[in-house]
Amino acid sequence: MRECRACWHNFRIRAPAPIAGATTMQRRCDAVTSSLKNALLALGLTLGLGAAPAEAQNVFRFAFQGDIKSLDPYSLKESFTIGMHGAVYESLITRDKNLKYAPQLAESWETPEPTRWRFHLRKGVKFHDGSPFTADDVIFSANRVRAPGSNFQTNVPGDAEFVKVDDYTVDMKLKTPNPIAIAQFSTWYIMSKAWAEKNNAVQPSPPTATSPSYAALHENGTGPFVVAEHQPGVRTVFKKFPGYWGKVESNIDEAVFTTIGNSATRVAALLSGEVDWIDPVPLQDQPRVESSGNAVVMAGPELRTIFLGMDQWRDELKDSSVKGKNPFKDKRVREAFYLAIDEDTIAKRVMRGQATPSAILIAPSLYDRSAEIKRPAYDPKKAKALLTEAGYPDGFTLTMDCPNDRYVNDEAICQAVVSMLARVGVKVNLNAQPKAKYFAKVLAPGYDTSFYLVGWTPSSQDSHNILYEIAGCRNDPKSGRGGWNLGNYCNPKIDEIADKVEQETDAKTRDAQIKEGFDTISADWGYIPLHQQALAWGVSKKVTLVQRPDNMLMLYWVSKQP
Repeated sequence: MRECRACWHNFRIRAPAPIAGATTMQRRCDAVTSSLKNALLALGLTLGLGAAPAEAQNVFRFAFQGDIKSLDPYSLKESFTIGMHGAVYESLITRDKNLKYAPQLAESWETPEPTRWRFHLRKGVKFHDGSPFTADDVIFSANRVRAPGSNFQTNVPGDAEFVKVDDYTVDMKLKTPNPIAIAQFSTWYIMSKAWAEKNNAVQPSPPTATSPSYAALHENGTGPFVVAEHQPGVRTVFKKFPGYWGKVESNIDEAVFTTIGNSATRVAALLSGEVDWIDPVPLQDQPRVESSGNAVVMAGPELRTIFLGMDQWRDELKDSSVKGKNPFKDKRVREAFYLAIDEDTIAKRVMRGQATPSAILIAPSLYDRSAEIKRPAYDPKKAKALLTEAGYPDGFTLTMDCPNDRYVNDEAICQAVVSMLARVGVKVNLNAQPKAKYFAKVLAPGYDTSFYLVGWTPSSQDSHNILYEIAGCRNDPKSGRGGWNLGNYCNPKIDEIADKVEQETDAKTRDAQIKEGFDTISADWGYIPLHQQALAWGVSKKVTLVQRPDNMLMLYWVSKQP
């Protein structure tokens, strides 16, 4: 990486033009220099010898490999975006630094009876446009979050009826008892009814929208920050909201977010002090960040599980050499794909030891009995035999969808999978693209994918979310069940188990039901779990913040030495 440091030095001093007949190192410098220039222009920095004038405000600058695609808080269930929405919008009930429930827009709540929850709303709260927060906004938001186009339909129980008791009291009535009814409330953000109606934003803006809605480009929350500027794909500026109802731990006045997709550029910006936080720090660059003297790598376990899914819905597999049928409808083919993938090698080599192989779709810290389910051993010989038995002795060709700027080494993982499947005769054409295009494709009506990689953190911190949203049959779009089941793996038994888990109050019985659900998915070879990745934030030593296992950066916990 010495050449990258040299490039960075050249860029800051004189930004040289490309040299005819340049060496490999010079060409690499030119490429990195160009990327750096684009990134810094996005950050609003100027080039030249003179020092930039001192800023009157305390500004926190941060960069992520992807973008904040939409400001609509119901648009895309993606951790980084949800965290950014949490700076401007708020929920009835949030989660604290330890992921425990904490009051936010609801001062308190209780369950007067098993099927009724009562929320006492905070008084004196103002939206950013100055209008008051009341029960009407809660009821409106409960309807909007479950409307077609929302990516958060399951955050609020589908059978819940919200009733206004008075301006600051709301009842949630359920048809059946549900002990986890509020488990996903922390990422169900409350919107202004009047603002949404005024700006034609009553309907959610789906992640597949080709043209942005008003709510996708503007916000009106109750949170401690307002969005002062939003340039999709470039930068977003957050400023403190002077009318905020609560006390904020953060001492920053402004936060400037920039998309920096290039890893080398992102790391160079952190080490130079041009940004204060980046995510992720590439595995190969972590020692350099740690030894820099001005930044550290904040590492820790993440709740996200990376896994592969297969289209088990269409009668003919899209973009495949197989015509007239879908190989993934044959359980032997799904088992063959599973056994052909050497996850231990992926964890050791691609992830450089910073991943934990998994046999199920949830992190061990979220389900105590996860260790009881064992991952089948890598067995390419058996995989080849299964493909032959299923009628594909020479394998077949298909397309794999993969993001290249969302998860740690996501494209590299997919490339490894492509190589491993080739050994058993399956040719995979890899379609790797930025997350904005990736999610728009795989979440499009009909779910446009045959084979894909995705990562998932259950926002409820509970196994029911996996059984319902990832493994649930996609039969009723209005319910949200199977909303992220992109390949429509469907076993009605899973739906029955999920419904029992949702209502069960006895912990031992509930754990047994969850175990049965995960055992069923494994027996069906419904998904191919890979691993839980590790967190790796690059943070300036001038900054203090909170890193939670859900990998959400919360600006209201960020402070910076001026």
